[in-house]
This record gives sequence, structure tokens and C-alpha cells, in this order.
Amino acid sequence: MSPETVSPPASFRIAALYRFARVDDCEALRARLAQACEAAAIRGTLLIAPEGLNGTVAGAPQAISDLVELIRAMPGFEPVEVKYAWADEPPFHRLKVKIKPEIVTMGQPDLDPALNAGAYVAPEDWNALIADPDTIVIDTRNDYEGAVGAFQGAVQPNTRGFRDFPDWWRNEGRALLDRPGPVKVAMYCTGGIRCEKSTAFLKSEGVTDVHHLHGGVLRYLETVPEADSLWEGECFVFDERVAVGHGLAPGSHTLCRGCRMPVSEAGRASPHYVEGVCCNRCHDARDDDRRAGYAERQRQMELARSTGKPHIGMPLSSVRPKT
Repeated sequence: MSPETVSPPASFRIAALYRFARVDDCEALRARLAQACEAAAIRGTLLIAPEGLNGTVAGAPQAISDLVELIRAMPGFEPVEVKYAWADEPPFHRLKVKIKPEIVTMGQPDLDPALNAGAYVAPEDWNALIADPDTIVIDTRNDYEGAVGAFQGAVQPNTRGFRDFPDWWRNEGRALLDRPGPVKVAMYCTGGIRCEKSTAFLKSEGVTDVHHLHGGVLRYLETVPEADSLWEGECFVFDERVAVGHGLAPGSHTLCRGCRMPVSEAGRASPHYVEGVCCNRCHDARDDDRRAGYAERQRQMELARSTGKPHIGMPLSSVRPKT
């Protein structure tokens, strides 16, 4: 059953979307989308670049449906990737529609993923591809994401940010191709946008047989039964769920409010972990004033939660991740 046919369990519909498609007039598109969002009281962030559109927005169900249809009516944007979710309270308080050099920052603005990305691989076909001994599987996410979960046998570049991926490839990754016989490269990320752009980058570097997981790990976890899965661990997501497992069931990780990094059950057992304040990664990276501020924020959130009142810093567990 598609998200459009499900009865809404909450008041606010959230759409996380992206599409690589040529945009000739970014300012005209920015003005058009900003006007449509303002008129419909939609809030969130949309990023526009010559390579396409990316963002997460929320609003009344019909308003979000109308916005998605507006985007799909634009040339090249008909198959825009959209993931839907719901929230009882507004997850965003402002609207930002911005023009950027890239919709996902790799530091390679001259790439054209709309024309030169690798081949999509459906989740149900992914296992066969990555089980092939001639396939090199590369995780295009960041180091902390790979530590939470990954596909069996995947190469972990351990980059701190997506912008670091090109340097990793040129300095280390290219050596993976030095083997006898033809080699396929399979790349993946959380929702599809980073691995899609990474395939365009590898093709610009002369790699021809490149593939990426359509819809990312999230669609794989939704589609492939756990008994058949080659995924190990949980998948970090950029929202208050922190991490999810098969069927997108909530995972065991929580979020450190000090450094915004995922914290495992073992990490929460560390003497350096203080809920809402710090974890083993960042306990010595904050001065006393900032730690006191974090502690007060946590106290206010717990007070608001106990009284049932909203608090601007209170997490919204239903918000879906950005792609």
C-alpha cells in the first residue's frame, strides 16, 4: 500500500525527497517553490542546485501532496524519490529554500549525476550483486554510520564527511580495482542520494561498471526479509529514531546531545556518558558552561515531557531521515 493511501495517523505529513535533474534557472525554481510552500504553510528545507533538488519538508497532508505533484510536473523531476512520514507536532519551525552549488556536498560541482550516474539496483537484486566475488562493495556513508551497521564485506572508507570521499578514492580506493579480471563496483548509502552521486564521480574517474542501491539501505530494510538479509547491525538515520533495523523497527542506539553522534548500549554504560550532555566521544570537548547549558536543556525537556507540554528542543520520534 502506498503512503498516499494510508490513513494519516498524525496531523503533519513529512516528505524527504531528492532528484538529480538539470536545473537551468535555480533562482526561478527557488522562487516558485518558496511561494508554493509559503502559501501552503509548509516548513522545512529545500536545496536547489544545477544538479537537482534535495530536502525535507512538512505540512498538512494535502499541502505536501500538492507540492510533490508540483515537483513531479517539472521536466526531469517526474521520478523524484520521496519517503513519507507523519508527526503529531510540526517538526520544522521555519522554511528555508536555498540555492547551493550541490544538493549533497561532495566538493565536485561539475559532476552530472542526472546523466552519468551508475546503474540502479533494486533491493531484491542487491544480494546477488554483492555476493558476486567480482563485486567490490563500497559504503559511501561516514565513519560513524558504518560503525552502527553495514553490508557484509563492504569496504569502509571511514570518511568524516561526504566531501572526503573523492580524496579517499584517489588515494586509497582506486587500488581496489587492481585485480585480475573485470571488476564491478556496488555502492550504497542511507537513502540513495550519496551513492548515486558517488557512482557519477567514479564514472568521471574512468570506472565504467558501477552500480548503486536504489532507495538506499532504508528501502532494502523495508523490502528484503530479515532471514535473507546481508545487512549486519542497524542503520543510522538523521532523525530522532537514531537507528533502525529490518522493517525499519527502532534500533538500540540513542543520540548524544553534545556531539550528535549515535551511542550504543555499551556506550551508554560508559562513566563518561551523561544523558543529554555528553558521551565517551565528547566528554572532554566541552567546557563547564556548555555542559551546564546542555544539562539545563535536558532538564527542561524532561519537565516538558512529564507535563505533556511541547518544548522546542524536544525530539520528534516520528520524523523520517533526510535522504
